Amino acid sequence: MAAGKEEVEVHDKLADSFNDLFTSVSTMVKGELQGTNNLLELLEKMNLRVAEEYKGFGDVASGLRIFVEQLKSKSGNFDEYVQQIDLIERQVTEFEAVISMLDKYVSLLEAKVQSVYQHQPS
Repeated sequence: MAAGKEEVEVHDKLADSFNDLFTSVSTMVKGELQGTNNLLELLEKMNLRVAEEYKGFGDVASGLRIFVEQLKSKSGNFDEYVQQIDLIERQVTEFEAVISMLDKYVSLLEAKVQSVYQHQPS
């Protein structure tokens, strides 16, 4: 019985570690994406300023605008990955709950089997 409890503690620690890992990775990716979005917004504002001051450089300003749109598109692709990470995190949480229920069920069965063997006539 002590081994089962020890396994539950190890399982709980492992589950907590995985949960912390997924949370940290998700937070890190979200932070990186926010920083990228801030840079993109700054680039877009700078592009508009250049277009106003240097209307003669229309081709250059147009090229910068296309570049900013491409970066925004790439940032949008990262949003899909963040959503996938969030989905995986939810699935892992659900999986941990199922494992916990199965672990409790196995512990109950183990206790019943031990009880039967202890009360069995020799």
